Amino acid sequence: MIQQYIAITVIAYIIFRLYKQKKINNLKSGEFNLWLFFWMAILLVIIFIKKIDSLVAQLGFSSAGIDVLLYFSIAVLFYLYIKLRIKL
Repeated sequence: MIQQYIAITVIAYIIFRLYKQKKINNLKSGEFNLWLFFWMAILLVIIFIKKIDSLVAQLGFSSAGIDVLLYFSIAVLFYLYIKLRIKL
């Protein structure tokens, strides 16, 4: 539970910094929206991790939702890496 509070605090700080960067025009609107969506999605995952655990267990995967999220994020990173390599 303490880890959730620490993660929420860190994400709140990151979102605060995003707003600060947007205010001084270091971020374009599209970039700001992308990063804001990303961090808000992570925040929701952290807040609802227990519900994700139960959903994942009902689907027949391991009972730890964070494990499934980790596997999913690794798959997404590999996909993005391959798209970047193809583009270069």
